[in-house]
Amino acid sequence: MLVGSDRLELLEKIREHGSITKAARAAGISYKTAWDVVNALNNLSDRPVVLRKAGGRGGGGTLLTEEGKEVIRKYRILQREHQKFLGSLSGEIGDAGTLYRFLRRIAVKVSARNTFLGKVADIKKGVVSAEVTLSLKGGDTVVAVITNESLDNLGLKNGKEACAIVKASSVVLGKDLHGARISARNILCGTVVKLAEGPVNEDVTVQLSGGNILTSLITRESGRKLELKEGDHVCAVIKASSVILGVTE
Repeated sequence: MLVGSDRLELLEKIREHGSITKAARAAGISYKTAWDVVNALNNLSDRPVVLRKAGGRGGGGTLLTEEGKEVIRKYRILQREHQKFLGSLSGEIGDAGTLYRFLRRIAVKVSARNTFLGKVADIKKGVVSAEVTLSLKGGDTVVAVITNESLDNLGLKNGKEACAIVKASSVVLGKDLHGARISARNILCGTVVKLAEGPVNEDVTVQLSGGNILTSLITRESGRKLELKEGDHVCAVIKASSVILGVTE
């Protein structure tokens, strides 16, 4: 099985059922997990692979875009050729499956809810640490502070593609913060598109101005104080030290 296959198989379920609820059920995962996967895929793609369809007389739904359909088509070709490749290797290296299982282990997934694809736009290197600015799609930027050792290990330089990873619990939400003077380097603004209330915490999904989807985990009390509702304009505040950077080999 190819790396990322479970995520792409969810896309196929969405195309088949036209509903995130039915697709999640068919894939054996929760509705919330399915949306987390979809948001991550949209954030990591140059163009959205899944779109929400607003409700109406015919009801709402979830649509696979042409980009999403093309991704699946190419993935199936790659999967077919991959199986041929493993078959041809088995005579030379024996159990190719053992090696492949190892490769899958090192392609570790992360528990953080927010992953954004971007390119390094600027690096300011200090004595111990460096400030790295990533340019995201749509014009948003994210600043991360990492050690110089991490900078060298990741091989970061201007123009290189990288991912910014942020835990949902590290995202602070506020209203009317455009003119605020705060120490956090990252203020990303957008529109609340979904609220999911739990007994203690509240999941807030925000579509940023550049198109990325961001998730914040706040307390119910904070949600009540902000009086959040779908359609509200909010700003997400993220400390540069809370942003983890990653690259693909």
